Amino acid sequence: MSINDLRTEIQGNVLLPGDPAFDLTARPWNTAIAQSVAAVVEVADVDDLANVVRYANRAGRTVVTQPTGHGATGDIDDAILVRTGRLDTVAVDPAQRVARIGSGAQWGAVQAAAAAHGLSGLAGSNPVVGVTGYTLGGGFGWLARQHGWAADAVRAFEIVDADGRRGRVSADSDPELFWALRGGGGDFAIVTALEIDLFELPQLYGGRVSWSADRTHEVFDVFTELTADAPPQLSVWLQRYQIPGAAPTVAIDFAYLGDEAPGRDLTRRLDTVTGALCDTRTTMTPDRIGTITAEPTDPGPSLSRGELLTDLGDTVVKTLVDAPVAPLLNIQIRALGGALADITRDRGARGPVTEPYALYLLGLGLPHLVGDVETAFATIVDDLGTHITGSKPYTFLAPGESAEAAFDTATLTRLREIKQARDPRNVLRANFPVRG
Repeated sequence: MSINDLRTEIQGNVLLPGDPAFDLTARPWNTAIAQSVAAVVEVADVDDLANVVRYANRAGRTVVTQPTGHGATGDIDDAILVRTGRLDTVAVDPAQRVARIGSGAQWGAVQAAAAAHGLSGLAGSNPVVGVTGYTLGGGFGWLARQHGWAADAVRAFEIVDADGRRGRVSADSDPELFWALRGGGGDFAIVTALEIDLFELPQLYGGRVSWSADRTHEVFDVFTELTADAPPQLSVWLQRYQIPGAAPTVAIDFAYLGDEAPGRDLTRRLDTVTGALCDTRTTMTPDRIGTITAEPTDPGPSLSRGELLTDLGDTVVKTLVDAPVAPLLNIQIRALGGALADITRDRGARGPVTEPYALYLLGLGLPHLVGDVETAFATIVDDLGTHITGSKPYTFLAPGESAEAAFDTATLTRLREIKQARDPRNVLRANFPVRG
């Protein structure tokens, strides 16, 4: 069976190696990752998706779905890569505080639709990240300490299963698959749409304050104080930057889910560090939440590493505060806790995270820098030693890592059993599969 037969199976576009737009369409968000796929399919609708899966079953091929290409690993040689960008509908029911979101929709579109009604989804920090992949991996952003993982807010999934059958999955209709899809990754079915809870948030107060690197210790002390007993409505991230050609800087990004007056009162310690280079603190609506960190919205080459921190003690200070950022671009520490750590919640495969802080490291993925960046990652991890736990959120996994790092043994075993039952031929593959 020829891969070219796909062209007769669907209404959307099928791009094969050698086609003019193939290389661009196969490229993931992280351009440092190469994807040597057999075909790229831009589906026109859900029927197209079902037909692609049926074809893959007959042809003995694997299907990988990447709405935006965030989280790509490159380990998908000879697979059929499916782009669902056309499935980008967003419908908000303000009375029920629910949104139905197509699998190709990005968080910026969801936030814009929800904010018109004084509502918000549990969005991440970047407006161009796809809702589906983010949520399947758990997903945590500025609202997470108050409301939990993005996966916690899912009411139902619309899917195409490994046999190409369409369905709707909820806690009542299929509790086992519903559990797996809420934070277990996309290894069990192709999600075509989600129904999610929205949360009242007419406005919030937040932004970034940055300083030159010589204020790093002062800023770190403020970060430590702010996060020691912060209410769940307040999320605070510490950022250290070394942008090529620019002087190193340190910043605090934060979001307070409420009015400006109490937000200013909670974060007044920021004003004790003088000499700010930039101060974007302001009242904003939820559709602007993606502006706080000002992350890139265009593809580029990068390398990343994520870990969970047990504390902010002397070893952490020596490794993450005293040492230079270079050759990395960014050292980020996020305060966790709140609803993310709540063990009493009814949640899916993601479960709680009890570590108080998350660490995210970022470097440029240019060929002449890769060696230095990877060495820096390894050195930081070695120096932190037992101050990192080795486990991490699924969305923090990087190419070369395994889903084993995102789940405890019991959860991973259960996920593998569900994978075996739902997709025994491995027709579907997530960026980080639970079973090889």
